[in-house]
Amino acid sequence: MSSYLCGMEKIKLIRGDITKMEADAVVNAANSSLMGGGGVDGAIHRAGGPEILEECRQIRAECGKCPAGQAVITTAGKMPSRKVIHTVGPIWGQQNETESDRLLADCYRNSLLLAVKNGMKSVAFPNISTGVYGFPKERAARVATEAVKAFLAEDTSIEHVYFVCFDEENYRIYEALLVNNQ
Repeated sequence: MSSYLCGMEKIKLIRGDITKMEADAVVNAANSSLMGGGGVDGAIHRAGGPEILEECRQIRAECGKCPAGQAVITTAGKMPSRKVIHTVGPIWGQQNETESDRLLADCYRNSLLLAVKNGMKSVAFPNISTGVYGFPKERAARVATEAVKAFLAEDTSIEHVYFVCFDEENYRIYEALLVNNQ
């Protein structure tokens, strides 16, 4: 796992596996069913074990599907984090670009709001919507960093936000944004 600390001391960039993060909460790039899937979603469900899926089933029974931009919270099961915040990113091409950007920013804001509400001090984010949902990686990184910086400018309870990039390409994109736009 390599890391980079940007000018904003609260934001840290990490190249690694989000399921191994020791943050209070890790964010899952979930699908609207909350029942697990591929990519980050599948990895989190596998690493955390059946407790995560069981809590997701309870949420589904009470609230139905989770719409894009919204977030819910469950146990982290066997992972080292305390909680998993499941957020549903937009699928690129299903809305216009402005709406897609807004929904993606909502994923970050609503996840951080849920973290604050549940007393979380550190939150680790994957690259939401950039896998099978097809959101352009550079655009997604810009939306993510802007949304997180804006949130942290208004909220003092979150101490650390980690952008966890599984692959080198996303890591380099985030690194360029965080270094050049401090």
